[in-house]
Amino acid sequence: MDTINGAIFREMLESGCNNLNNRKKEVDALNVFPVPDGDTGTNMSMTFTNGILEVRKAGSEQLSLVAKTLSRGLLMGARGNSGVILSQIFRGFSQAITDKEELNVKEFSTAMLNGAKVAYKAVMRPVEGTILTVVRESTDFADVYVDNHPECTINEYIDILCKEGKASLDRTPELLPILKEARVVDSGGSGLLAIYDGFRAYLEGSPIQELSDSEKMQLEEADKFSGYRTEFILNLSNQGQHLYKEDRFRTSLSKFSENMTVIQDGDTVKVRVNTMTPGEVLNLGQRYGEFKKIQISSIEDNEESILEEAEEEKVEEKEYAMISVAAGEGLKKLFEEYRCDIVVSGGQTMNPSTEDFVSAIKKLNAKHIFILPNNSNIIMAAKQVAQVIEDKDVQVVLTTSIPQGLSACIAFNPDANVEDNLEMMEEARKAVKTGSVTYAIKDTMIEGHDIHEGDYMGILEKEIVITAKEKMDATCKLIDAMIDGESEMVTIIAGEDVSNEELTTVQSYIEDNYEVDLDIQKGDQPVYSFMIGVE
Repeated sequence: MDTINGAIFREMLESGCNNLNNRKKEVDALNVFPVPDGDTGTNMSMTFTNGILEVRKAGSEQLSLVAKTLSRGLLMGARGNSGVILSQIFRGFSQAITDKEELNVKEFSTAMLNGAKVAYKAVMRPVEGTILTVVRESTDFADVYVDNHPECTINEYIDILCKEGKASLDRTPELLPILKEARVVDSGGSGLLAIYDGFRAYLEGSPIQELSDSEKMQLEEADKFSGYRTEFILNLSNQGQHLYKEDRFRTSLSKFSENMTVIQDGDTVKVRVNTMTPGEVLNLGQRYGEFKKIQISSIEDNEESILEEAEEEKVEEKEYAMISVAAGEGLKKLFEEYRCDIVVSGGQTMNPSTEDFVSAIKKLNAKHIFILPNNSNIIMAAKQVAQVIEDKDVQVVLTTSIPQGLSACIAFNPDANVEDNLEMMEEARKAVKTGSVTYAIKDTMIEGHDIHEGDYMGILEKEIVITAKEKMDATCKLIDAMIDGESEMVTIIAGEDVSNEELTTVQSYIEDNYEVDLDIQKGDQPVYSFMIGVE
């Protein structure tokens, strides 16, 4: 094949997406830290699937429009750093083929080179031995091959891209010692290679099919009909107020769709879901109260959203608003007490997408909006919001943990200007040392620790400093590692698995051994038994 057009490119993308979806658990397993959290393969799969769904919805086979639609879908659906980088690769690809109806092998190679270039620019401090290395080395090598073999076909180019991508991936442990110690290759690079391999499979006449029957059915239905935009505004009943948990509700909704918006405002819950089964979505919502408004329409229709109508009734524009990311009802309430207007559900166990932030911002009537990601793997997705939101000033405070986010909230002054608030919030978050206690999901050797599945780990910032068989042993040792002579304030945030007795034990341990101010909160967060902040 000497050239590709939009129709062929669409089929290549479908095959690449299916291969990534099939292998996402394999990619997840390559994550270095043996922590039960949201993983690279899942993030990349959800990101790329969102892009493919947008391409399907557009229905075009014009090459430049397919690439542009894919880029937009990836941007909005980007989750985690790996998902953001993936979106930037295809953003660069799209930028390089504007107005082209088809691509020869050199044009395709140039577009891939631009994808690697744009991806590198999107990362403040690029790290070698990651997906960035794999995309750069594979596209560089394949482009040199094209220059040396001007008669080569698209098929040959993709074959070289895959082979060099695999060779680059195999070299990643030599560039990142932590990969070498854990005896794994880079997970993000592995996800990218899955997409490459899907491209090659299609061009060889054996496109990759989705393995999961349920996902395959969903994709087939999406090709025939995009589904229904199902919206409702629900007033929680007295019983519903006790039963309703946003994280659990989102999980239930995810059985019908991954494209959703859920916003709770006091006793009111506003929901928008794209689904093939609107009746089941309404049945789920009705468990918690009475409907104030319902609207069901074809996704293709341009009917005005009842959620947007409701938002028009909001109070006049205010100067500031804050959005925070957290998982757990206790943390949600805590951030709301600290003046956060919206708490986006997510964190270590599920990284919210760029679109999640955009949806939250559209519900706020404020001139300046501060986003607190509270996780290093969410910062890039939060930063991409500025590419989408043009009518509001969006500022991302670089909080990498829940304790940092809480300190940043406390430092916020509604009477100060934007620059002073950013400075104060940055200073506050930098003053916090963060620790956490969780359990290992696999056997591994990392950072000199021989870790076994089920062991408890004490993590200081991003480094495992303690391993122990017992939860409280790991917690107390981590506290000892964090508190020093200059420490004045300690914040303990208990997870959903922590009992009152265990919380009392931690409180007594600190009070008996250290002269510090102590703040204990019940966060009810998953995965991490304790989050600890020391200032």
